Amino acid sequence: MSRLLTPAATADVLADVLRAGFDPEAAPHRTALPVPAGELLLMPAAFGAYAGVKIAGVAPGNPALGLPRITGSYLLLDGANLRPLALLDGAALTELRTPAVSALAVRRLTPDDRPLRLVLFGTGPQAYGHLEAVLAARELAGAVVVGRNAIGARALAGYARSLGVPARAGTPQDVAEADLVVCCTTAREPLFDGALVAPGATVVAVGSHEPAARETDTVLVARSEVYVEARAAALREAGDLLVPTAEGAIGADHIAGGLAELVTGLRTPAADRPRFFKSVGMAWEDLAVAGALYEAAVAGT
Repeated sequence: MSRLLTPAATADVLADVLRAGFDPEAAPHRTALPVPAGELLLMPAAFGAYAGVKIAGVAPGNPALGLPRITGSYLLLDGANLRPLALLDGAALTELRTPAVSALAVRRLTPDDRPLRLVLFGTGPQAYGHLEAVLAARELAGAVVVGRNAIGARALAGYARSLGVPARAGTPQDVAEADLVVCCTTAREPLFDGALVAPGATVVAVGSHEPAARETDTVLVARSEVYVEARAAALREAGDLLVPTAEGAIGADHIAGGLAELVTGLRTPAADRPRFFKSVGMAWEDLAVAGALYEAAVAGT
């Protein structure tokens, strides 16, 4: 899929949808069904020229078997008559669109007048995708990779160096020197001490969509100006926000804005406090990217 759409082009696709007036708050809810192997997700959407639905599986035990944790398929339909147009690999689609959403946030929440120091949590496909997407959005002064698997962290740092970025494996304490922290892990508890994050730094968290799971702590969220894809989705699914809310540390009004407000310029990020973007993944994003991939494939035939 990356041969059809680069990370920058994918982010542009999503930005164009938002600038055209699409409201993520009106997007259909995700349906989650617990199953013996993990969780089945059903994500339908319809707007513009297309409709579609992603059926995704989240199987936590798969990596130990040498299988992908995320599985699934995406069915793209003609929006006018619901005729099937294409069947896409759902996991590959997710690996493309999730970093693109983060790249949009990075474009709006980080400075563009100097190279950024990145700390990246995670060593899986999303970590690699996020490294490439961040590089498409900003120049990097260096990268530190933090992972539970030391070999995986060193491998991703080596990949970053192959892209021209000075990089090394590190520890959670490295967030103290970061301009940008990106979390794309399967963690269910905070990865680092939020008090270490500098004012003006940006944290992006994409790893969980469950109310009880989070990658960041209450201290960070309470300190930060918080942005989300959509308020309704975040308040249903984002444990990074729901846990601090249950603790009484923040209220629903702590969310400063949504992705559409950032992209269209309706919100200007604060400079004197951390900025936190929490993504849970939404069906409209899958549809926008699937439609663009289909058009690129047709144009190339």
